[in-house]
Amino acid sequence: MSDRAPLGPAPRAGTPGRRSPLVLGVHALALAIAGLALARSAWYGLEDRGIALAFGLLVAVGELARRGRGDDREPAPLGTAGALAYALLGEVAGEPTRHGALQVVAVTLAGGLVGCVPHIARGNGPTPDHMARRVLTVAFAAVCFQPLYNQGRLAEWVGDGPGHALVVAGLLALTVLCDAVLAAVLARARTEWPFGPLLRDELRAVPGIGSAVCATGAVTALAVAVAGLWALPVISLPLLLTQLAFRRYASVRATYRQTIASLARATEIAGYTPHGHALRVAALSRAVGRDLGLSEPELTVLEYAALMHDIGQLSLLDPVTDGATAALPADRQRSIALLGGAVVRQTGVDARVAVVVERQADPYREQPVAARIVRAANAYDEMAREEGPQGPLKALERLRLGTGRDYQSEVVEALARVVSRPGPLLGSAG
Repeated sequence: MSDRAPLGPAPRAGTPGRRSPLVLGVHALALAIAGLALARSAWYGLEDRGIALAFGLLVAVGELARRGRGDDREPAPLGTAGALAYALLGEVAGEPTRHGALQVVAVTLAGGLVGCVPHIARGNGPTPDHMARRVLTVAFAAVCFQPLYNQGRLAEWVGDGPGHALVVAGLLALTVLCDAVLAAVLARARTEWPFGPLLRDELRAVPGIGSAVCATGAVTALAVAVAGLWALPVISLPLLLTQLAFRRYASVRATYRQTIASLARATEIAGYTPHGHALRVAALSRAVGRDLGLSEPELTVLEYAALMHDIGQLSLLDPVTDGATAALPADRQRSIALLGGAVVRQTGVDARVAVVVERQADPYREQPVAARIVRAANAYDEMAREEGPQGPLKALERLRLGTGRDYQSEVVEALARVVSRPGPLLGSAG
């Protein structure tokens, strides 16, 4: 549950047409639950229609205010908070509610679809994965809470005081864990990235906007139980304002990323490197880093360094032929790397990026992991370009021959796995 914005080409998350049986199974399960919920609500009608309308409207407003990208971890926090609040709602102004788990799914799904219409019309609506996760996590929370409450067992076990609030908080924690596992499973099935780092990144995102979503969902359910539906706008307004502020922050960050990408193109514009070389190396580096289990912050540093790895060539009086630095003598490679690190430090970019750029030409055993990855990805792109149609295979062969001396074998094998996967390298989070 956090924002992710792409910088450029990167691994194959969510590649259209590339669906594993597991992804299809998750989508089919979500579709079956959604169909059952909608059919039941249409056949029997809605219980407590005013309450259902109020929460459906809240979810719709949350979807209308969603951030532009449909593949963020949590692009519509207000809509998610409203859905979770309805799933954990047992009373309104002291009066017990009568809706069940299936009605929760139906109302939140209907509200979400209504709110998504403008985004879908603009071509940036939610992805199937996001919709499936929303249905399954809301259904999980509702199934865990509604039967216990409606049958009176929750009141019998914990009463209506602090114990009830603790149960709500505990169910929200389980729901967040369920959503994180589901997101990691879907990403693993689509991309073949290691499951552990994917799950770790999902859980690391929870203290950000995810914690605000959970807190708003819990407080909304408890406040409506005491004060009635008038509590909805009062409780929801802070999260809505937070979401708008976060959108502005995301816009600033996206501009920062685009500035780095533009700066990286300076070597291409000046004729020092071939067109698209920096973006290709960045895409390969990020994919290899993901395959090796690097975290999102580490991947961001790696991607920035890969984009700017050749910027030291701007200090050369005589350009390197085709910008191919991998074949240069070691001392000249280090000189270009040090010049590049000095330029990066002057730009105000994270100092960790400058370190990676500076050390990309060091002996690999002395390099940080990011520098080893950039070195291998850069060499692969240069070698593959030189060898014609058989370039990729010959480049990998030459890299493997260089392991133990110039390249780390684990990095080369990860690179081989990345380039052997079907489909293009598409935009992904960074």
